[in-house]
Amino acid sequence: MIYLWNKLLNYTIFRFYPINQIPTFTPVFNFGYLKQPKRYNRIENLEQEIGVTYNTDTLSSAHNNKSIINMKYDVVVIGSGPGGYVAAIRCAQLGLKTAMVERYSTFGGTCLNVGCIPSKALLDSSEHYHNAEHTFKTHGIELSNLKVNLEQMIKRKSEVVKQTTDGITFLMKKNKIDTYYGHGSFVNKNTIKIAKGDGSEQTIETEKVIIATGSKPATLPFISIDKKRIITSTEALNLQEVPKHLVLIGGGVIGLELGSVYARLGAKVTVVEYMDSIIPTMDKELGKQLQRSLKGIGFEFLLSHKVTGATVKGKEVTVAAENSKGEPIEIKGDYCLVAVGRSAYTEGLGLENIGLTVEERGKKITVDDHLETAVKGVYAIGDVVRGAMLAHKAEEEGVFVAELIAGQKPHMNYNLIPGVVYTWPEVASVGKTEEELKASGVKYKTGSFPFKASGRARASMDTDGLIKVLADAQTDEILGVHMIGPRVADMIAEAVVAMEFRASAEDIGRICHAHPTYTESFKEAALAATANRALHI
Repeated sequence: MIYLWNKLLNYTIFRFYPINQIPTFTPVFNFGYLKQPKRYNRIENLEQEIGVTYNTDTLSSAHNNKSIINMKYDVVVIGSGPGGYVAAIRCAQLGLKTAMVERYSTFGGTCLNVGCIPSKALLDSSEHYHNAEHTFKTHGIELSNLKVNLEQMIKRKSEVVKQTTDGITFLMKKNKIDTYYGHGSFVNKNTIKIAKGDGSEQTIETEKVIIATGSKPATLPFISIDKKRIITSTEALNLQEVPKHLVLIGGGVIGLELGSVYARLGAKVTVVEYMDSIIPTMDKELGKQLQRSLKGIGFEFLLSHKVTGATVKGKEVTVAAENSKGEPIEIKGDYCLVAVGRSAYTEGLGLENIGLTVEERGKKITVDDHLETAVKGVYAIGDVVRGAMLAHKAEEEGVFVAELIAGQKPHMNYNLIPGVVYTWPEVASVGKTEEELKASGVKYKTGSFPFKASGRARASMDTDGLIKVLADAQTDEILGVHMIGPRVADMIAEAVVAMEFRASAEDIGRICHAHPTYTESFKEAALAATANRALHI
């Protein structure tokens, strides 16, 4: 009887208070048991508690997006990419009432849907094919009638993407984060309007906002992207055939990874790069090593070439360029991939309504050292702010801002954001490059170790590449680590940890590494930087 009385009392409160203003209430009619105070912020929790189901077409429910009541949040995150969804999760973990707004039908942003994850799935599939064609026989494995089933590769890639994005949906529910599908924009700094696909609109209120809208492929103003023959990275993930000749504009990370997919499947790939080296932001030695390796699988490189245009005629694409002498040349292929970086996605956010402007170049949002914009309480993270456009950098910024909002004192070291290229061999780098150290006048010493001297690398026939350690000439503190070789994308984490705790090259050289492993090469490179003490060269 007492239990039913409490349920009736809760039901009465629910009937006469707005859903987002139900007060904390501790019943005084418990007679022998004391229930913890509850604040009902969600319909589903309230329904479960009092056993009453309501029509969610008229009451607040972020899950079906049909609410007509303005919810009030501590934090609203606009964008669900790695930075956005991680920020939302950390906010929720810290007890902040959190919502996330996503304009597309799936969570995860560029990385999970048309970037990091699908490209790695295709890279993995193409690597299996390439090995079957070129190295299996050496291992004593003979195959006949080997062929590429690109349709199946694309299907598997899509399944991997779905599994991953579904995982984000699960995490939102697990952490009790309200999610809204629609285009989010500012009405004012505390009000977000959500324009939905059906034409309806909704507004939600918030104390803080985190802008995490990511980026989109950058284009060249003199080249028209038709998404059929002249494509961006998005279309390159869903081609219906393996190109005969893929002309790749740009020698950066995105282009080289996607170019590797199709080169392994039999395409000729021509890279047209404006700079004098590929992956120009990384250590120059890595670029030279990678260029040699990629030539071995069908890449051709036209460095110091300026692209001036691209045209399509039937199934043929003609790319016009000028060489280093200013002489015009033409490159013909059946597909042209424009991979010249990415630009921040800041259009349509209503930034003008809160007095914010974006940088003319790159369309990025200016923030301070705490990632707060010029408008107090509005933060921005990831690709829309300064720095490398990397998913893991965005994640760290998401955690940083969430903890800052919650009153903590987080830390983030921008000097130790690793960069990775998922070609084969892989490339990974953290800290200062030799070029940067020379330019700044820092005295340093170098130690390197080639994978061809590694027993583990020889066993797997992956001997291309090396590991290079740069250390301070006086203190021996590690200043930079640069790797090219097998599985270095995973190995770079050891270097990040070492540098975070200001380890010396000798520290790494004195740590026992399991044998035989690829990671022994890091130890050997560190020993080489320590009075030339490498043991196996």
